[in-house]
Amino acid sequence: MNRKQRYEYILNYFRNQMPEVNTELEFGSVFQLLVAVVLSAQCTDKRINQVTPSLFGRFPDAKAMAGADEAEVFEYIKSVSYPNSKARHLVEMARMLVSEFHGDVPDNLDDLLRLPGVGRKTANVIQAVAFGKSTMAVDTHVFRVSHRLGLVGKNATTPYKVEMELMKNIPSELVPKAHHWLLLHGRYVCTSRAPHCAKCEFNYICPKQQL
Repeated sequence: MNRKQRYEYILNYFRNQMPEVNTELEFGSVFQLLVAVVLSAQCTDKRINQVTPSLFGRFPDAKAMAGADEAEVFEYIKSVSYPNSKARHLVEMARMLVSEFHGDVPDNLDDLLRLPGVGRKTANVIQAVAFGKSTMAVDTHVFRVSHRLGLVGKNATTPYKVEMELMKNIPSELVPKAHHWLLLHGRYVCTSRAPHCAKCEFNYICPKQQL
């Protein structure tokens, strides 16, 4: 099976089995999604969903968080990874949103990347989930699964290179869903240390290609 056929097989499977898919993060607005995604860096969605209800109860929007100090935000998020830097980023991010974007989250890559604590992966998640754009966010799960399934070559050694290869081979209308398909497959089936190959639908076509 060549790479094109592998893409077709895998995408067709997900399209039939998971026609509707979205982030597992819980949020009530684009701002809250942005906060949750920033917090989720090197942390599980499950942990973030435990933290955000009280955080959003206190700071439901950018204006509310912009008026906070880092120490107060820290108390709500101290159980997540890197809480000190994330508290600082969230407050700075909220203040920039208020001062430059009227409290709204921008919908384009350049403006999103200007926000403190926002990298390319986070910006792509926001564009896809909040604004329906055809962007591919490459986290550790997408990176790993893309290599193991042979969707990208061994020369795709960075998240950006993986993103570019996936974007070239996945139809634009499927890109936002494909991010979640690959992420969830990596989170629950093609796990990092002990992948569950026996229950994987792609086991017999998988080259188990390593980076």
